[in-house]
Amino acid sequence: MNPKKTFDPSLYLVTDRDLSLGRPLEFIVEEAIKGGVTMVQLRETRCSTLEFYQLALQLKALLKPQNIPLIINNRADIALAVDADGLHIGQSDLPWQVARQLLGPDKIIGLSVETLQQARAANELDIDYIGISPVFATPTKTDTAPPFGLDGVKAVCAVSRHPTVAIGGINSTNAAQIIANGANGIAVVSAISAVKDPRQAAQSLANIVKTKVYEME
Repeated sequence: MNPKKTFDPSLYLVTDRDLSLGRPLEFIVEEAIKGGVTMVQLRETRCSTLEFYQLALQLKALLKPQNIPLIINNRADIALAVDADGLHIGQSDLPWQVARQLLGPDKIIGLSVETLQQARAANELDIDYIGISPVFATPTKTDTAPPFGLDGVKAVCAVSRHPTVAIGGINSTNAAQIIANGANGIAVVSAISAVKDPRQAAQSLANIVKTKVYEME
């Protein structure tokens, strides 16, 4: 196993241009950074490889000066092409062993888990964090297992040796509960991208997470 890499998963933005109210992706990400986002995952499911590559380069230019990791969803070729900080994969994506071999020991690899059994199995894998998906039902991702709920989050966090990031239906009304149940961070899509003021939304979420972590210390 490789040593733990230094990254802060506390407020993790997963991009979705379809939910960005017609605004450029760079605008959403730049505003989110100013609001306190600590990691960004570029997720694209319907664009060409060239467009994905170009978007990744644009986001890397925004994120690198701020030392905020750029994670590419699923596409190891894009992650390699732009020298991204890491790759996020699901249970039916590229096997983690292949991803690690391609990206090397220094890149961040995240793996989505959809059951408690998958979370336990992930303890034996050379990955850097797990995504608990989904916590609540969400229209942004419909091809997943039944939602974990708060009890499920608590159970996964209790058994995982990896940092945990919860995703799925998370917003300012339930973010504190996610952290209270053991998650190291929250990943959001529409709670930042689909609102009028992404910076303010990110700032609000960041404050909620920080406050709850402080209360628990």
